[in-house]
Amino acid sequence: MKNIKIIEVKSEIGAGTRGASLGVEAIKIAALDFMSNFFVHFPTEAIETENKLLFEPIESPYAKRIKGTLTLYERISKSICETVKTNWFPVVLSGDHSTAGATIAGLKMARPKAKLGAIWIDAHADLHTPYTTPSGNMHGMPVAISIAEDNLECKVHDVDANTIKTWDALKNLGGIAPKILPEDIVFISLRDYEKEEEHLIKSYGMKVISTNEVRRKGPEQVARSVFRYLSDCEYIYVSFDVDSLDSSISKGTGTPVTNGLREREVEDLISKFMQHRKVCCFEITEVNPTLDKENLMAEIAFNILQRSVNVLLLN
Repeated sequence: MKNIKIIEVKSEIGAGTRGASLGVEAIKIAALDFMSNFFVHFPTEAIETENKLLFEPIESPYAKRIKGTLTLYERISKSICETVKTNWFPVVLSGDHSTAGATIAGLKMARPKAKLGAIWIDAHADLHTPYTTPSGNMHGMPVAISIAEDNLECKVHDVDANTIKTWDALKNLGGIAPKILPEDIVFISLRDYEKEEEHLIKSYGMKVISTNEVRRKGPEQVARSVFRYLSDCEYIYVSFDVDSLDSSISKGTGTPVTNGLREREVEDLISKFMQHRKVCCFEITEVNPTLDKENLMAEIAFNILQRSVNVLLLN
């Protein structure tokens, strides 16, 4: 049985659409609507945010609010590192996906010698850098930060010195870079990415499992193949962006994409992942209730959260 600690990151400075900072509360509201006292059972730590930056002018157009992102990375990675070192299992509820790189940094800092793997359940690859980003939003960059990649071969922007300095600090947080190797990441339901990201996926031979493959093989077989692929890794982090779900149900997120997973498919798949002893951290991100009807996205996220945690408690 795992000792679970909930870490709340109500930050949205990495997103392009406003409202993701309300996602954590929306998930708690969903729990109340379902008459569940889930959140009473676990210790919770709330990370201080930098959301005040949303009211200030943007300094770095190709890495918006990157200084605030670095501040957050320092706070979150420290929290995750201490949580893991004291034998707690961190369940992270975050606003936007940019901070997932800080979760990975904290896991790596807790066990610097151990090989870390990641299961990235997301419509997007999050492999952009300030040199390639089409939007400048930091939630498109956490995987690139974690693998310490600039992707200069596909460079489209001239980035100012201050931004580069902060970007390098993000990649080198904790004095370890990269935190994770590209071949130790598995993308699930990835379907919306730019040619610059595709260049990295192809050049590193990164593993991608499509929505159709999940549907064809079923959760059990997919989970088996993922853990076989990551068999060299000693610890595995599971990151679930709700936009991996099909856009017909994922209205309540900033970047919905068609041809995604169904609620039950995600639930079954993540439950299978949670049964594995190597899984050391689970994160749910990008719920945005301001874009939603009747808090549906948060309710789906809560169902997945509750079932996943129940599996962790049984193992």
